Amino acid sequence: MTIAEQLQQRRRQTGKTLQDLSHLTAISMPQVSNVLSGKVDSRLSTYEALADAMDASLVLIPKHLLPEVSRLLSGKSIGPDDVPSAVERLLGA
Repeated sequence: MTIAEQLQQRRRQTGKTLQDLSHLTAISMPQVSNVLSGKVDSRLSTYEALADAMDASLVLIPKHLLPEVSRLLSGKSIGPDDVPSAVERLLGA
């Protein structure tokens, strides 16, 4: 998933409009639309401003740590795949 797609997904989750984001970031509404639709390749600072306006942060993860971070974000402990997640253990699943 691209950064633009992730930001667009976050926008839907937060219910923010393009106008809301434009107001919060001082980026023109057409530019916000172009960035979120992936029509333009924008500066990192623009992506950061949009993420911040939606109470999110961009994080750079070294590729060798990505599997562990993905597993952690999915709620699973770090280790073998057959180990139940903390949520599964809590619910007794």
